[in-house]
Amino acid sequence: MAFLKVVSLEEAISIINSFRLEIGFEEVTLDKALGRIVAEDIYSPLDIPPFDRSTVDGYAVRAEDTFMASEANPVELKVIGEVHAGEQPSVKLSKGEAVYITTGSMMPENANAVIPFEDVEREGDIIRIYKPAYPGLGVMKKGTDIKKGQLLIRRGTKLTFKETALLSAAGFLKVKVFKRPRVAVISTGNEIVLPGEELRPGQIYDINGRAIVDAVNELGGEGIFVGIARDDRESLKKLILQALEVGDVIVISGGASGGIKDLTASVIEELGEVKVHGIAIQPGKPTIIGVINGKPVFGLPGYPTSCLTNFTLLVAPLLLRVLGREGKIKKVKAKMKHKVFSVKGRRRFLPVKLEEDVAVPILKGSGAVTSFVEADGFVEIPENVESLDEGEEVTVTLFSF
Repeated sequence: MAFLKVVSLEEAISIINSFRLEIGFEEVTLDKALGRIVAEDIYSPLDIPPFDRSTVDGYAVRAEDTFMASEANPVELKVIGEVHAGEQPSVKLSKGEAVYITTGSMMPENANAVIPFEDVEREGDIIRIYKPAYPGLGVMKKGTDIKKGQLLIRRGTKLTFKETALLSAAGFLKVKVFKRPRVAVISTGNEIVLPGEELRPGQIYDINGRAIVDAVNELGGEGIFVGIARDDRESLKKLILQALEVGDVIVISGGASGGIKDLTASVIEELGEVKVHGIAIQPGKPTIIGVINGKPVFGLPGYPTSCLTNFTLLVAPLLLRVLGREGKIKKVKAKMKHKVFSVKGRRRFLPVKLEEDVAVPILKGSGAVTSFVEADGFVEIPENVESLDEGEEVTVTLFSF
């Protein structure tokens, strides 16, 4: 099947933006929340800490009782009790009194400073203080860390161990998250073999299936590998039908270019509708965008670098959008290591490796596995640009979500 019509990247993205995926929400317990995407802004239900507390082991005092303390004339205070972590103080300080207190403990009433134990001398129930304390010394005030009602986590945030720790500190047992969009992944080609199987002459191990599934998982979705379709219509059609049963989105790698063995576009057309077959970019010109039973279907190039570049340009933004993470594809600024040339009139995406703030072009070709594995991301060379100069500032779109 020949290209239907080569369209611009902007037109392809506009078509993808018209897709509506409704995946909904669910509540999960915090122990199951790691890596999930928050579905609503989360605010603190309490002050943290929820009470004034000591930050050191020492003696809780009224600071004003120590203002006249000096090496020559130490102030003496009477110790009237102890407070330990997890306890509610049963004592109340009056003038000339102190309480022994441990780190993290709740401050007793009227106390407004804690003097570290190593800064005082104690004999029986009397302590001697040789320098004045100020209000707030050794104390973390209620709500100093987080105020009640303060925004903790924004909608669309991917939960790492830092966010789950924060939610735990605020007392959350459950969190509302986006359901994970299910992406069914198919590799194609008679030459493709699953890892672990015997590799015969002319065959290669599948890389795209693993890469796409894990990229989906990293984004916050659920990647489901359906299998490898051989170069015949029935094999591909069977796997696409299986993919439609388990996936919200279908991604097929290989078989998109229009050659006699490239059946992806015609099978998608048979089962649904091909919206795009050909995008004016390099690599990835033969990319397919279609719809079957209302579900987006992407046919990506077979070469690993082309496949993952186009996944990042086309599929990832769709998944991020339905997960409330619109615009979250990571980009950084860098300077070109050396000059590279392009073909004027062709929009090119060049894989690069980052060495601090320097972008090192990878020029092995999109068919090389290491072109993708070594690349941290890619830079765009517009249609009207024939070269990028050494030291020129560029934007690197990262292979990281």
